Amino acid sequence: MQEIRNRKRIAVIGGSKPDKDSYRMAAEVGRLIAASNAVLICGGLNGVMEAAARGARQAGGLTVAILPGQDPAAANPYIDLPIATGLGYTRNSLVVMNAEVVIAIDGQYGTLSEIAFSLIQAKKIVGLGTWDIPGVIRATSPEEAVKLALS
Repeated sequence: MQEIRNRKRIAVIGGSKPDKDSYRMAAEVGRLIAASNAVLICGGLNGVMEAAARGARQAGGLTVAILPGQDPAAANPYIDLPIATGLGYTRNSLVVMNAEVVIAIDGQYGTLSEIAFSLIQAKKIVGLGTWDIPGVIRATSPEEAVKLALS
């Protein structure tokens, strides 16, 4: 148990309807997070969240979802630990709060709110094809995004 507690926690946030390139990048980010022995935290539903969790799970990583609804079974099939909140979009703050660093991929206003929570909480946030906002560290590839998140 102690070994899991000491692992770095990286949140992956992003769009629920990403294009194919963003979906591919999210899966690779998830794989690289797992390969680094970090824990993937996400919102647990579809799109970027599902792709990142799929990549992490396929690489043997641990995936945790902070869900907006009340049903843990609503999590995508790649989630190891679904946490139901019943908080809707308010759960976005919990996704960020439970990570040491955040990687944003693609996304619309829900992702923007998570970026804002990251900045408010002074969390390092890396952006990959997402909002261009001061404070977001730009990455050009999944490899660079995870490297920046780990440094």
